[in-house]
Amino acid sequence: MFCQQCGETLNSTAVFCPACGHQQPVIAGSAPPPLPSGNGVIPAIPFRPPVQIKAAGGQWISQAWEIVKTDIGLFMGLTVLYVIVGSIGSVLTQGPMQAGFYLACMKKLVRGRMEIGDLFLGFNFFVAAFVAALLIAIFSTIGVLLCIIPGLVISAMYMFTYLFVVDKRLEFWPAMEASHAVVKNDYVGFVLFLLGIVLLNMVGVLCCIVGVFVTIPISMMAITIAYRELVGFEPNTV
Repeated sequence: MFCQQCGETLNSTAVFCPACGHQQPVIAGSAPPPLPSGNGVIPAIPFRPPVQIKAAGGQWISQAWEIVKTDIGLFMGLTVLYVIVGSIGSVLTQGPMQAGFYLACMKKLVRGRMEIGDLFLGFNFFVAAFVAALLIAIFSTIGVLLCIIPGLVISAMYMFTYLFVVDKRLEFWPAMEASHAVVKNDYVGFVLFLLGIVLLNMVGVLCCIVGVFVTIPISMMAITIAYRELVGFEPNTV
């Protein structure tokens, strides 16, 4: 757990940062919520990432492969189902299915195991995931039309959106803003990380298309590993 003001590492039960004194947002079951404002409404606290964030794309992709290959059959089955349901449901299911895939990756990292059914847990966050997917698709398409590179930058900006939705329980726009808050610390590094993922999946397509059933889970796991390293999982999520 990190202070959202200065990035200091905190105990999971900390209410105030010992370094800067900033009051921390509540985590279910750990600390009391912040005091309400004068109108009785608890103010929303925007996510602030830890300082000095740098992307380590090659390292994250390498770590993802080491994890995926230990359970490659289940990961491939998860991907097949992800592609089939995504093809049938198209725009409606894209966001929730991605959210579910990330949850499955989180379970693998935390518990060392996952299940095919985890893929559908993303539908518990249907509205936030659906709207986020729609907005990201629109923004990325506009960026690609402008000159491809802006599309890559926009896609990189929002790569952690679904993880913020399922892990921090954020709505679509705060989740997108939180993802951008992380990525903007190293735009070049994260764009290169995303480009590495794109090239990896292109190789998967060239391998008689079947290769994508391996490269897609590596991509998802790499992003999940990056999120765990830079932001950290909430203890009550998985």
